[in-house]
Amino acid sequence: MSDRICRAAALIAAAALGGCSLAPTYRPPVVAAPAAFKEAGPWLPAAPADAARPEPWWTLFGDPTLDGLERQLADANPTIAGAVGRYDAARAYLARARADLFPSVSIGSQLTRNRQSDNRPLRGSNQPDLYAADTASGAAGYELDLWGRVRNSVAAGRAEAEASADDIAAVRLSLAGELASDYIALRGADQQIALLNNTVDDYAQADALTQRRFRGGIASGVDAGRSGAQLDEARAQLSDVMAGRALIEHAIASLVGVPASSFTIAPATTSLAMPAIPAGLPSTLLERRPDVAAAERRMMAANAKIGVARAAFFPSISLGGQGGFQSTALAGLVSAPNLFWSVGPSAVLSLFGGGRRRAQVALARADWDQTTAAYRGNVLRAFQDVEDSLSQLHLIGDEAEAEQQAEIQAAQVETLSLNRYVKGAVTYLDVVTAQTTALRIHRAVIDLTTRRLQASVRLARAVGGGWRVGEAA
Repeated sequence: MSDRICRAAALIAAAALGGCSLAPTYRPPVVAAPAAFKEAGPWLPAAPADAARPEPWWTLFGDPTLDGLERQLADANPTIAGAVGRYDAARAYLARARADLFPSVSIGSQLTRNRQSDNRPLRGSNQPDLYAADTASGAAGYELDLWGRVRNSVAAGRAEAEASADDIAAVRLSLAGELASDYIALRGADQQIALLNNTVDDYAQADALTQRRFRGGIASGVDAGRSGAQLDEARAQLSDVMAGRALIEHAIASLVGVPASSFTIAPATTSLAMPAIPAGLPSTLLERRPDVAAAERRMMAANAKIGVARAAFFPSISLGGQGGFQSTALAGLVSAPNLFWSVGPSAVLSLFGGGRRRAQVALARADWDQTTAAYRGNVLRAFQDVEDSLSQLHLIGDEAEAEQQAEIQAAQVETLSLNRYVKGAVTYLDVVTAQTTALRIHRAVIDLTTRRLQASVRLARAVGGGWRVGEAA
């Protein structure tokens, strides 16, 4: 009899260790990758890789203030703190799923004083109305994971936890890019303010000259009105840019976790360095995009959950036992006559559930379809982001070169027109036209430089957090 029990136990253990999994074979969808970026060098298709902690790509702009703000963002931003909290929750769910891989063991005790009813059914003359029941016991149970329910639950939990970690990286990357873009806009506003301050001074001198000429009968009232209107317009533009700078500074304060009322950034007109863009971007850069990695891991979780849903069609088999000591008196409780125990397997199979199990499988498959579509969308959006950023860098760069040439010529025309006006060769309308054109082009050059730097930020985000100089295909 004991040999048969041993053989049965061995067979059950072997079945538990070699239990099957009802999850489908994981096959991520194939997204057709282009042979090369349309705006840059060749594209090398590869499998998604882990999204590591983003490199400090913002240091390529060569601004210590931006570096300090980025560090402050990582430590104090509430959105990042929320993402970390979601990751901790995912880790806790994984730990709870892993607990089912191990036996459950419990111990307990109970000391009670009881009284039976005088009118109880089947009352016997030898049954006391008052009695004590003291128990000290323990129990153990273990579910045989024959169908892979527990293992697939753990696999799904692990994938979800890894996706949450990728979400943290994605949030950090997005917020770091937003901060860098806002900071670049702030410095662009500082340059605009410096330009307009100088312009207001120049226009004020020109207006004073025109007013003197008007009082001397050399200039007309039209010229005096034009010079005054031009000066007031420059002052209005200055106020508008200063108002915009204040809003940008407030946005940066919220990003770094500081109240806007107590946060300031000193103005500076130093130009940021334009990062050196590699001639070609290898596929390993795009592999580091954390949103793509998170989307793939959620597909893995959805695939494992199909196995969990399928396992509900099969019986749940558990091994369990309990034992302990029970007596009507606490004294001598732990003794051989008071021993009790029970041990043996149990099985539960649901025969009818009104379609509940089929609905759970259908729900799991629908979740797989959703995560698959989300993954494809993330990959396609990644290609688009890189192409958009590269095209903006190239086209804005060409536009900036043309504007810089126009800036040189406009400055020459402005100087010549003012000199000719002083000598009486032209009217003040020519001066106003030249000065207005020069100011517009000066501001356009600053704006294009700002937009080009921001396009570099978008490219850094598109490739998952920056690149290394010389890292080309």
